[in-house]
Amino acid sequence: MANSLQSAYQQPSPASAGALNLSAPNLTRHPPRSPRTRLGGFVHFPRLIDKARAVAAGVGGDFHYNCPIDQRFFTFTGIDPEKFMEQVKAGKTDSELLAYAMQNLQPKRHASEIESWSQWFERLTPTPPDTRAFFNDVHRKNAPQRDDIATWFDWLELDDYVTFGGKP
Repeated sequence: MANSLQSAYQQPSPASAGALNLSAPNLTRHPPRSPRTRLGGFVHFPRLIDKARAVAAGVGGDFHYNCPIDQRFFTFTGIDPEKFMEQVKAGKTDSELLAYAMQNLQPKRHASEIESWSQWFERLTPTPPDTRAFFNDVHRKNAPQRDDIATWFDWLELDDYVTFGGKP
């Protein structure tokens, strides 16, 4: 078990250990957490944190921080992605990053608003023709026989699974 944990996480060099959270996932070896995983009621937030940590540690692979899906979180919360990345680079834990997010919400949000937004985001489907075409192309490449891939979260989970060796 220890070896699998060591291979799952990139250990930073001693020179950078003080600047990075030691739990930065190596996204060249496995995907970030599911977009459905919640932190503080926010869907996608743990995935965003995983991507930010990995990018900061230089092990983001093909994953991008502040991609259009991440931007939906930043738009809803009013949090500046660069300032958030500074918190990540300071080595903050998930709990500390959640506290930072809650302190910096613009506008302030009630738990019911976060829940409603998370439910909406979890069900979001691609609508503009250009994003629909992109969604369909990747879906056809990964699992054309799957007719249950309808939302962006379905698509992300399928892409993560296939990218890291799963058979659709």
